[in-house]
Amino acid sequence: MRLWLLLAWMLLAARPAWADAPDACAPRILAVQAAKAEGEAGRPAQGWESVTLPEVWTRRWPNHGGAVWYRIDWERGCAGDAPVALGIDGVSVAGEVFSNGDLLWRDASLAEPLSRSWNVPRWWLLPASGLHPGVNTVWVRAVGPSALSPGLGAVRIGDADMVAGQHAQSLWRQRTVYFINAVLCAMAGALFLLVWALRRNARGGGAYGWFGLMALAWLAYLTTFLAETQWPWPDSLARGRFSLVALVCYVLCACLFTFRFGGQRLPRVERVLWALAALGAGAAVLAPRAAAGPWFGAVWQGAMAVFLANCVQFQWHAWRPRASGRRVSHRLLALCWLVFVLVALNDLFSVLDGWEVARNWAALSGLLVIALVMLLLGGQLAQQMRKVERFSRALEEGVARARAELAQASAREHTRALENAKLQERMQLAHDLHDGLGASLVRGMALLEQAREPLSNERTLSLLKTLRDDLRQVIDHGSSAGAAVPETPVQWAAPLRHRFTRILDEMEVPSEWRIATQWQGTLEEGGRPSALQCLLLTRLVEEALSNIIKHSQARRVCVECAQPLPGMFAVRVEDDGVGFDVQAVQRAGQSVGMRSMAARAERMGAAFTVESCPGATVVSVVLLLKQ
Repeated sequence: MRLWLLLAWMLLAARPAWADAPDACAPRILAVQAAKAEGEAGRPAQGWESVTLPEVWTRRWPNHGGAVWYRIDWERGCAGDAPVALGIDGVSVAGEVFSNGDLLWRDASLAEPLSRSWNVPRWWLLPASGLHPGVNTVWVRAVGPSALSPGLGAVRIGDADMVAGQHAQSLWRQRTVYFINAVLCAMAGALFLLVWALRRNARGGGAYGWFGLMALAWLAYLTTFLAETQWPWPDSLARGRFSLVALVCYVLCACLFTFRFGGQRLPRVERVLWALAALGAGAAVLAPRAAAGPWFGAVWQGAMAVFLANCVQFQWHAWRPRASGRRVSHRLLALCWLVFVLVALNDLFSVLDGWEVARNWAALSGLLVIALVMLLLGGQLAQQMRKVERFSRALEEGVARARAELAQASAREHTRALENAKLQERMQLAHDLHDGLGASLVRGMALLEQAREPLSNERTLSLLKTLRDDLRQVIDHGSSAGAAVPETPVQWAAPLRHRFTRILDEMEVPSEWRIATQWQGTLEEGGRPSALQCLLLTRLVEEALSNIIKHSQARRVCVECAQPLPGMFAVRVEDDGVGFDVQAVQRAGQSVGMRSMAARAERMGAAFTVESCPGATVVSVVLLLKQ
């Protein structure tokens, strides 16, 4: 068993060698050389030096700016007449490509402002009519100022499928990734600046603003990789100055974001950072054209050194032993910055060319922008959700307590209102005893005292019946209060109808009761009166009917209770008695019954009217039910 495992491991280990073995019949590059261009005279006849692509020519000719020719000699091999393709990862800053003597491609502008092809991969099918049976040559003329790392990217020659596949990978690595990064940076910048504008006075709100500015500064720097023209800048050097200033701003904002997000208070360090940022931006803008390359390199390296120093110090801040209480988000940010440090160390020891270093930093920063967006949004969202949940629970508890307190207060208020109503009714009962039964007793006593002879049995019986009726009214008046709302208007009016119908029948006065059969809705919906309103309406109708019995000499009585609208309850008491002068009685102020009914109507918020003339007296109450 172990022997089989060993053989399988050996086969897997040997497989890449088989897969990567070069095809002996495939086209292959024989030599790559470079030489300084001598003005516009054409290809140089001498000065050729062997080079390895990708290449930045300022390493070979530090102060040379303008143009360099590259010569790539290759042979077709034994593949016969199969199509041959050429792929180039980029020409810095602009250029043109020839196959033998045939022009394959040329940038739109080979003079300032130059086109920008340094990060744009391209590929072509080489025209078969222009190829030789033996050795062929690809000529590339690259144009660019010495300050912007001019040179030629990787070159590949082979069958069309292989070159197209490599081109797709280069296009993803050199273009698509940066477009995605640019979109993410634009979204992050706009989003976090908006959040900062809304929360700039909140604790930690400054971190949002600096992160938004950091994302926008990196977006500006990413145009170095995406732009294919120098617009809106007049030449390549001006765009290079802008890119360096954007990089300096990015580093400054990244450091300040780190301080704010981590809760670090370093005022002296921040002042030094502002000074270094001003110095770096000034050096990038004011660098003389002849020495722009070294100045640009110093600014770029200084900015990266400051950024790496910030990444390293935040590791100590987030992971130190005394920082056990640090938030998890601080350590996640520290891990993001640690990736920068590791990539920087890898680039330092592997000595990559300038193009690859720049591309590594740009791609890495884009990924870290995504990580930071996820970190900030995820962390803040989780915190906000927890706060909202806690607030919701507290709010629910508060609402429950408020409802309980409100219910208790409402019950207490209702009890007080009923007690107050009962107290008022007791006072009214005392008043009725004094003015009603008391007056009848006084009249009876006076009649007996003044009579010259004993009263007949019929007359005595009549006096006793009058006293009995007055006492019954007083008793009924004081015992009809209830705290519950009747289920129907008929149930509410039934006690009144029972008591007063008997009295009216004894007086041989017919009565008519027109009562609505149902309430139009519940108490909460405003479709029926409250218990207090029912009590006050009962007393008011009792007073109106008592006045009819005492004073009206009526031959017919009609009581009507109806709901013409869902929110309205109307009561109407009508008789055909002798009537009275309503205005005169109101001006005299001696009618206790009128004052009592008006006071009760006012307490329940109803409209009370009395209309009277000989043969018709109408007492009307219109109650607007609470909505």
